[in-house]
Amino acid sequence: MFKQLTEAQPDPILSLTQMFRDDTRSEKMDLGIGVYRNSHGETPIMQAVFQAEQRLLETQKTKAYVGLAGDEVFNQAMMDLLIKDTSAYGRAAAVQTPGASGALRMLADLMYLAQPDTTVWISNPSYVNHKPVMEAAGLKVKLYPYFDTATKQVNSEAMLAELAKAGPKDVVLLHGCCHNPTGADISFDDWKAITALANKNGFLPFVDIAYQGFGDGLEQDAAGLRHLADNVEEMIVATSCSKNFGLYRERTGAAIVISDSLKEAQKSKGRILQLARASYTMPPDHGAALVATVLNDASLTATWKSELTEMNQRLRRLRAGLTQAVRDNGSDAFDFIEKHKGMFSVTGLSQEQIIQLRNEFGIYAVGDGRINIAGLQEQKLDYLARALLSVSR
Repeated sequence: MFKQLTEAQPDPILSLTQMFRDDTRSEKMDLGIGVYRNSHGETPIMQAVFQAEQRLLETQKTKAYVGLAGDEVFNQAMMDLLIKDTSAYGRAAAVQTPGASGALRMLADLMYLAQPDTTVWISNPSYVNHKPVMEAAGLKVKLYPYFDTATKQVNSEAMLAELAKAGPKDVVLLHGCCHNPTGADISFDDWKAITALANKNGFLPFVDIAYQGFGDGLEQDAAGLRHLADNVEEMIVATSCSKNFGLYRERTGAAIVISDSLKEAQKSKGRILQLARASYTMPPDHGAALVATVLNDASLTATWKSELTEMNQRLRRLRAGLTQAVRDNGSDAFDFIEKHKGMFSVTGLSQEQIIQLRNEFGIYAVGDGRINIAGLQEQKLDYLARALLSVSR
């Protein structure tokens, strides 16, 4: 049976990890895979999470099944974090999923179940998993213009003009903040315009928010999503705790459905649970239990928010430091990096230039030119600046 299979293409991001490990150069830099690293190049366990884990080890008495929906305390905490002060709060339901990618797939399956001929509109470019997950669920995918390669910012005019064509059988997928891969975020005015289009034309907004707290701040990063939730009858949300809680390997995420009533939202939740039963049955508990512990304890929540703020501020310092290092080497060609938000920026480098970065300088980045700002170390900013200028001349 399996001999007729063709070879799978290596994952464009994860395959870099092994290449980086095999590289013996001391100056090498991994700017590919999207994880936060501190100034020592380590991805630490946050103190709030560590304390919650100690508490969990002392108090947890069983490893019995939790249920198809996962940890309901966690589910409620995720809704509190995202939509508590909106009109949508009383007409929403959440399901714990194996990471945000699990949420994407469950919501895609739900859309296919409800309306098989759905077209999902995805920004060009977008997160590498968006298109394959939607297509694997049987949905059609259409790209809408987003990133201006000349200015390295959002082309709002082109984006809104194209989204004005979306209708009742369409879903518009938006990055809640810290756009992956570009780092260029839509403005609040764009959020308001998209909300108006959704109400006028009838498309379903779908927000993927995987980096809350890494952009302008925990509350500010959810502002656009909350405006949508306040003003549309129906929308869906995929959210992740990988980045802002540092729980990458725990696969902790949630899918949220907002409807015109709690009854309708609960109906959708029930169908997601049926879909989950036919796929992974129930999500892993550990990460969700940690998040629920942190967010339901005032002291741990305060510690977590403080740590998240410091991570956010460090990302800003790294962006400013890198652009200044490029300027110190005689160029303003990468000033746009300081204007971007979150973990990533698209540099504008070609695939050939990215390969040159790797071969000549030991700097590993994704082929589309994306670099992970959160993978930088302060003492290597000048080295990266000189390398960027060398390959871009």
